[in-house]
Amino acid sequence: MKKLSIIIPAYNEGSTIHLILDKLKRVELTNNIEKEVIIVNDASKDNTEDSVNRYIDNNKDLNIQYFKHDVNKGKGAALHTGISKATGEYLIIQDADLEYDPQEYNDLLKPVVSGFADIVYGSRFMGGNPHRILFFWHTIGNKFLTMLSNMFTNLNLTDMETCYKLFRTDIIQGIKLNENRFGFEPEVTAKISRIKKIRIYEVGISYYGRTYEEGKKIGWKDGFRAIYCILKYGFLKLK
Repeated sequence: MKKLSIIIPAYNEGSTIHLILDKLKRVELTNNIEKEVIIVNDASKDNTEDSVNRYIDNNKDLNIQYFKHDVNKGKGAALHTGISKATGEYLIIQDADLEYDPQEYNDLLKPVVSGFADIVYGSRFMGGNPHRILFFWHTIGNKFLTMLSNMFTNLNLTDMETCYKLFRTDIIQGIKLNENRFGFEPEVTAKISRIKKIRIYEVGISYYGRTYEEGKKIGWKDGFRAIYCILKYGFLKLK
């Protein structure tokens, strides 16, 4: 029986992480695929660890693996740790907040299990699913970064910065990743685009975005880092 590894980087999500775990616990995956939840606590300063341990104790029927960093290294570093620990045939990234809906895992799995895709991106900018209306300039920034990335990767993605990226695990574990913070998205996109005969698909997903008051963490500095990473890994093609 095949397995989906769900990688959750967590930083100061103690008050809400149980909610996303409840959501993914209720998901029934297509083809009887099993779930492996890998939580990486990136040295949170709140009660994230207590919340996760309490959830594990109360939900023995959900396969949860818990790891933590002793010092804060960034979202990318947490993803590196989670990816290295994955044992499933497929792997998806899930933020610890409530911006993305685990009920849509099957939408991303379908092209892979049907034999058409190796990697599937969930796009917030296509399809007819619900999208919270938030920041104009944030949306423009995302679309600009995607366009810039596409220029150097020769892909036609609509949402390079999306959290929901589903990989065949052997592919993502075979890529050397360097970016420890929010540069993960452009780096991994640039590097998968150079894999010969790679099959990348995109499906529309919902987006229940958070405001900064509600805990959104990415800012304008991360946008400039993304541009740097697009040029570094896309234009210069550095490893």
